[in-house]
Amino acid sequence: MVVGLLTGELHFPDNHSLKEKRMILRKILERLRQKLNVSVAEVEHQDLWQRSRIAVACVNTTARGANSTLSHALTLIDSFHEAELMDHCLEIR
Repeated sequence: MVVGLLTGELHFPDNHSLKEKRMILRKILERLRQKLNVSVAEVEHQDLWQRSRIAVACVNTTARGANSTLSHALTLIDSFHEAELMDHCLEIR
């Protein structure tokens, strides 16, 4: 069994409130869950309206499969123009 973890730092440059951030973040998290069947959550900066850190976790039988799933997650996150992916870290164990 292989566990993959992707953490990403997001910036929301056009947001002016927590409500706006949460609406966009909810869309991102739901899309990741629906398309990739992964566990995902906001893990830091819940009270900041232009910043967030999310974590995406998956379990697979091979490291290659976990890497592929998390790489696809990065692509999905990048497809949202309301949020900028500032930094990310990918771990496979």
